[in-house]
Amino acid sequence: MDFQLFLPQMRMTLATMTERVQTAVDAGFGGVALMDHLAPPMAEVQPMWDAMVAATWLGAKTTGTVGHLVLCDSFRHPAVLARQAVSLDHATEGRFELGIGWGSVPDEFPTFGVGDTAAKARVDRLTETLEVIQALWSGESVSYDGQHHSLVDAVQNPPPSAPIPIVIGGAGPRTLGLVARFADWWNLPIHKLDQFEELREKAGSARPSLQERMTFVRESANRDAVIETAQRRFGDTGHAIGDADELIEHFSARAESGIERTYVWTTDFADPETLQEFGETVIAHIP
Repeated sequence: MDFQLFLPQMRMTLATMTERVQTAVDAGFGGVALMDHLAPPMAEVQPMWDAMVAATWLGAKTTGTVGHLVLCDSFRHPAVLARQAVSLDHATEGRFELGIGWGSVPDEFPTFGVGDTAAKARVDRLTETLEVIQALWSGESVSYDGQHHSLVDAVQNPPPSAPIPIVIGGAGPRTLGLVARFADWWNLPIHKLDQFEELREKAGSARPSLQERMTFVRESANRDAVIETAQRRFGDTGHAIGDADELIEHFSARAESGIERTYVWTTDFADPETLQEFGETVIAHIP
């Protein structure tokens, strides 16, 4: 099981994020995944950093992989994104992963005047984006005539230092088709977990992952107080809650079911002491 820290880049400074990400990596996490929005969902007035700038900063300041769950396709032209991804790939010496999707908060689109809110149009655009990006990563001349994107003898160099892992999330038929065609990692929405075995066959060779909110009750903590705080912040306690023994059992079951990576979103906003103890008492005991 590869544990990744899901850390929305909001309500904290970049220096604080750097500390928490490096603490997580030192504790056994493989890296970090950020979010990608034009305003924080359900917290629109809160301060938030740009997704690609934050990834660049963390890639330079920390070790471990850096990526997103997930970049919104409509926010960037594929030629811009292809260049950004390759630049981050080289800058991090292969530690960047391209997580991409067609947008989880369509209300952002009319608010900021970005893209089409229709699901079909967004999936069509993502399909073209993935085709264009992979073509540009070849370093060869690319001409492309699509509904959403058009390129004429376009060339981008350098190519990636090695194949850049692509992460795509979702469970719809067309999204799974893109997963099977393009993705190295398939992030299964947790509300579709009961359909995992059925959907897995449609994801091709992509390795399955899961994003999961977690409330970790540290050894010295008051359990009731920890749960109460999580409920106040999120309205529920998420899908994983417990002390070390309980979470070893929980994540071991996930691994046994075939989930190969978990993006952990801690309800205490990645408190460094939580990350360190979770690494020592949970991650270290899960194959």
